[in-house]
Amino acid sequence: MTPPFAFFAVFFAYPVASIVGRGLHQGGHWRLSPVKDVLGDAAIRHVLWFTCWQAAASTALTLALALPGAYVFARLDFPGRKLLRAVVTVPFVLPTVVAGAAFLALLGRGGFTDDLLGLRLDTSVWAILVAHVFFNYAVVVRTVGGLWAQLDPRQEEAARMLGAGRLAAWRRVTLPALGPSVAAAALMVFLFTFTSFGVIQILGGPTYSTLEVEIYRQTAELLDLPTAAVLTLLQLAAVAAILAVHAGTVRRREATLRLVDAGGTAHRPRGGERVLLAAVLATIGVLILLPLGVLVARSLDVPGGYGFGYYRALTSADGGTFLVPPLQTVGNSLRYAAVATVIALLVGGLAAAALVRRAGRLVRGFDALLMLPLGTSAVTVGFGFLITLDKAPLDLRDSWLLVPLAQALVGVPFVIRVMLPVLRAVDHRLREAAAVLGASPPRVWREVELPFVGRALGIAAGFAFAVSLGEFGATVFIARPDSPTLPVAVSRLLGRAGAANYGQAMALSTILMLVCAASLLILENLRTTDTAGEF
Repeated sequence: MTPPFAFFAVFFAYPVASIVGRGLHQGGHWRLSPVKDVLGDAAIRHVLWFTCWQAAASTALTLALALPGAYVFARLDFPGRKLLRAVVTVPFVLPTVVAGAAFLALLGRGGFTDDLLGLRLDTSVWAILVAHVFFNYAVVVRTVGGLWAQLDPRQEEAARMLGAGRLAAWRRVTLPALGPSVAAAALMVFLFTFTSFGVIQILGGPTYSTLEVEIYRQTAELLDLPTAAVLTLLQLAAVAAILAVHAGTVRRREATLRLVDAGGTAHRPRGGERVLLAAVLATIGVLILLPLGVLVARSLDVPGGYGFGYYRALTSADGGTFLVPPLQTVGNSLRYAAVATVIALLVGGLAAAALVRRAGRLVRGFDALLMLPLGTSAVTVGFGFLITLDKAPLDLRDSWLLVPLAQALVGVPFVIRVMLPVLRAVDHRLREAAAVLGASPPRVWREVELPFVGRALGIAAGFAFAVSLGEFGATVFIARPDSPTLPVAVSRLLGRAGAANYGQAMALSTILMLVCAASLLILENLRTTDTAGEF
């Protein structure tokens, strides 16, 4: 447990504590008056209420729409399944400013709903909720579907043979087994929507604001560090309370699962499953493919018609906004994401193994601590890196490693949440039996645990890589001018006036989308071992 704890202490707790300290510790003593001022502000209380409300509504809507998709990808075998599973993950890595602009084109003035129905949904709660589902659909599909594919179908079949109907068997057998995975997915969706920033800024307009938006406004626009520090503490306290409830209610159910090799659970759709498959495909088409299609269309919409003019413009640097050609950011992002994925798998894997093999209140607290980066303001983390990692032996401000370290902070919680249910479900008697028969510890891991854990490891790697590709909030503060990432480059282009810059931003976003889809498709076809099943 020591390496994961040290990683979070140095690269998360220390930077965040430094930012909070600068806001509340002034003149040699602590000032608590900002806490009273912030808590007594009616506008701040309204922001806190809206933050919680929209996060809960977004989570419920995402689960309702994505759980059928999790079943389809886990248990049904149909043409193009791997490709489609990679496609639904693409929105998760798109910068929020890009996805927000795509939904603005769909729901705003002159958009799809305006032209077809005469209805504008931008600057509305519904636009925010739909955009959040667009982002987080893959979280539920991959987290729940990864475990669902490994549940032993014979348990549900036995319930059916004993007289239970299909719905009753699913409700009494499968749903309780999926509980830990559903809870983990819901937790991640809630944390992402609780800290939503770009979607609120673009689609919510001045009417709606979350804690994340308010922290940014107080820090970057008003330079009010005391208020920003109090809001950061409120956000951390709320997230910690949620994580504590999750740790106390879900953990004891994770060890009751019976898993099998995922390769043999998928079957061709039959009967009502064909209708379910059609409904899921329709949902994916409207919710995911349509906004992505708008993104591609905007990248090709050059003056005088359609063409690749904006793509050609990405091959040269302008000397102002970019020191290198924007297209070079593709290589930067892939390199950073690869290193961040390795770090996330090492730290997250060690942490998950420690959590499985140890018990107690301290371990549960550490479990909650490891999830805090998902609920912490990226603005706080980014600024924290700049003001803390500037002295030996942690003088990393000029090092390229700073970016993957920040990206890995967000990837580690995904690795832990994906691997924990599977690790806790592996029957310890299998390990003991293999050891009694003379297998060495490495062979026990390779032949007993890896066939089960290998699939979860692949899913965790996919999540970590995807999150690293699309991370923007912290990276924008620490990426070097001569090596920006794709999301940072897109943001810079969107921040400049002119149709040409907007078109190049859409072209670069399309490239990011294609790079993500290709990377995830490659991971879909990787096998950890011959018996581990597909990722």
